[in-house]
Amino acid sequence: MVSASCGHPFCVGCWKTYVSFLINDGPGCLRLQCPKPKCRAVAGVDMVESMASADEKQKYYGYLYRSYDEFAVEFKDADGCESYDVTCDCYYKFCWNCIEESHRPIDCKTVEKWIKKNSSKAENTNWILEYTKPCPKCRRAIKKNQGCNHMIYQSPCKHQFCWVCLGPWEKHTSGNSTCNTWDSNDKSKKRALTDLNQARNQHIDTFAQTQGENMAGVQLVIDAWNQIVECRRVLKWSYAYGYYHMSMEKLGKLDFFRYLQGEAKAALERLHYCVEKEMSKYLIADRPL
Repeated sequence: MVSASCGHPFCVGCWKTYVSFLINDGPGCLRLQCPKPKCRAVAGVDMVESMASADEKQKYYGYLYRSYDEFAVEFKDADGCESYDVTCDCYYKFCWNCIEESHRPIDCKTVEKWIKKNSSKAENTNWILEYTKPCPKCRRAIKKNQGCNHMIYQSPCKHQFCWVCLGPWEKHTSGNSTCNTWDSNDKSKKRALTDLNQARNQHIDTFAQTQGENMAGVQLVIDAWNQIVECRRVLKWSYAYGYYHMSMEKLGKLDFFRYLQGEAKAALERLHYCVEKEMSKYLIADRPL
């Protein structure tokens, strides 16, 4: 009689039949457990070694090695390029060198300092944004339900304002506002990545049913989501770059850097707003657009 760690005994013949069946049934054998119903004790590799035939062991280890490959990411050095950015199959980008999120245009040491700086409770408090805020005009509480910071309170006042600083939105169109921070772009990037994955994995079937062969516009929306995610990432880390690298520069360079940040932010907000509206248009359409 043989048992797994749970202690439920089964004869050697039963174990061999059970192990053989699971291995020949496919990769599910990697989750080998005690045969007793509702017992989830893991049997593991030792049981396979003692109960499986040579051919079954070879098949089992083939499944095992492939399971490691499925969760591996390969880094290909593009002719000595200094960028360490890699993209997983789930579309997540990270730095091969430090394993943090992809953080160009700043280096790994600056990222490490930035993370340590914002690790304390006092610093975190400065970055956290409330999930609900009062409309600056009518003071009614509203909740942000999309990634764009351009807020339009539909009823009753139809006021347009910035979610981050609560200022009138018309002042942001020039690109001079400095209210957008590392944290707000990080939140918007995560929301945009969620929307991108939904467009790829869920909405594409809806689009195919209504748009038929006219999918060019849908692909443009998906490409735009890709661009938004990347731009949010770059803009987010530009605030950390400015914090560490621009403080020692001459005032003229700092002003120019902030001007470029503002221009990039204003253009990105316009794109983010337009894409969310375009996505909604395709989702509710009942015919090709």
